[in-house]
Amino acid sequence: MTEGFDDLLAANAEYAADFHYGGFDGIAHAGIGLVTCMDSRIPPLEMLGLKAGDAKVLRSAGGRVTEITMTGLVLGVQLLGVRRIMIIPHTRCAMAAMSEDELRAKVELAAGKPAGYLPISVIPDQLEALRRDVAAVREHPLIGETILVGGFMYDVDTGKLTQID
Repeated sequence: MTEGFDDLLAANAEYAADFHYGGFDGIAHAGIGLVTCMDSRIPPLEMLGLKAGDAKVLRSAGGRVTEITMTGLVLGVQLLGVRRIMIIPHTRCAMAAMSEDELRAKVELAAGKPAGYLPISVIPDQLEALRRDVAAVREHPLIGETILVGGFMYDVDTGKLTQID
């Protein structure tokens, strides 16, 4: 059953042999909550000089604040020590590069099945979407006015963050 995962399980065995995070309390010790894209070019902790245990990291397609990421942010703020929230989409994002129809057609072609029911929610204007997401987090009644919320753009070609909002 695990044949297709043997390489990853072997890597995990090496990782576990030298594991030193046991006993962590789950609190974001640097007080950071982070929403970013699922893109594998984004190393959320490393790009901010953080380490395991410092932040709560939530990922979504396009780095959008969705219902589930908002829930994670509320939990982070109310229960897990989050005091600053960063929302970080990125350059060259597929969610911002195509129309809904184009992206859905690519999914359908790859899957060989219809995907008309799949909500994809492309991002026609990343900066406007980022500003809306920042405003939604700032205005959420369970986030609170004392929490600092910022919107940033991550450049996947340079590793640089630029504050937008």
